Amino acid sequence: MSGDITTRTVKTNGIDMHVTEAGKGKPVILCHGFPELAYSWRHQMPALAAAGYHAIAPDQRGYGRTTRTEPVGDYDIVHLTDDIVGLLDALEIDKAVVVGHDWGSIVAWGLAQHAPERVSAVVGMSVPFTPRGAMSIIDLLKAVMGDNFFYILYFQEPGKADADLGGNAREVMRRFLGTGSIGGGTGMTTSLPAATTTILDWLPPVEKLPDWLTEEDLDIFATEFERTGFTGGINWYRNMHRNWEITEHLAEAKIEMPALFVAGTDDPVLQLANPDAMDGWVTDLRGKVLIPGAGHWVQQEKPAEVNRALLAFLASLE
Repeated sequence: MSGDITTRTVKTNGIDMHVTEAGKGKPVILCHGFPELAYSWRHQMPALAAAGYHAIAPDQRGYGRTTRTEPVGDYDIVHLTDDIVGLLDALEIDKAVVVGHDWGSIVAWGLAQHAPERVSAVVGMSVPFTPRGAMSIIDLLKAVMGDNFFYILYFQEPGKADADLGGNAREVMRRFLGTGSIGGGTGMTTSLPAATTTILDWLPPVEKLPDWLTEEDLDIFATEFERTGFTGGINWYRNMHRNWEITEHLAEAKIEMPALFVAGTDDPVLQLANPDAMDGWVTDLRGKVLIPGAGHWVQQEKPAEVNRALLAFLASLE
């Protein structure tokens, strides 16, 4: 990251959270996704600081230099949102704009439901808010995919995906990030057999990194995941059914603070989660910004366009 970036460790919700910060002013929390780090916001933090905001990007539970607790249940949506509430408490912040990408979007939307009094506005990137369905996404995927491979179902069995990803951390990160999209252009759904397919069967090789991702960037991600493994992040997926079970009381809860959605036009997640599902549920949605030519890693692929949309939204809150 460039500019005046500082780091510290804070205690929150029973864990030690490593936090990267830049700037002073109104707080903006930046929640990364899978398999990422606070470093994924390296282009947004200097821009936010220059515009007069306090940018705060944690390595979330299970990632990077933040605590990786053992029990799978420690990674449910209540723990993840309470981690951010505790972060706000530790930094003596009453309310903040919360921005998320990928799984970080689920945390941001969830926090807006669980603790709306702590969220002044919310931004989701790549993953739109989705109302609670009649069944969990895990049960739905099992019904739809049958015997075919799907990465979320592959992540459910403890140990298997952990070993596959952790044994090839650098290559896995090269393929995940280097393709610009989950599934690497092969599509999120395939006819590959679930029983024998591994992550490297699903993610195609990357001969040359895209212009937005340098070897130095890749080194930062790969070095951390070589050190920590992927179990922390995978455990977020292992709570998807549990998250559905424990949020029944929020089934009718709408997102009522100002909100923005940003995604790349080539993001395959949009094939599974339609942004139009937010209509009527996100009551002050101030835009659905779809950035041409961007895949899943939108804030890294198209930082200028993302920063422009983010800063315009923040300015609308003044």
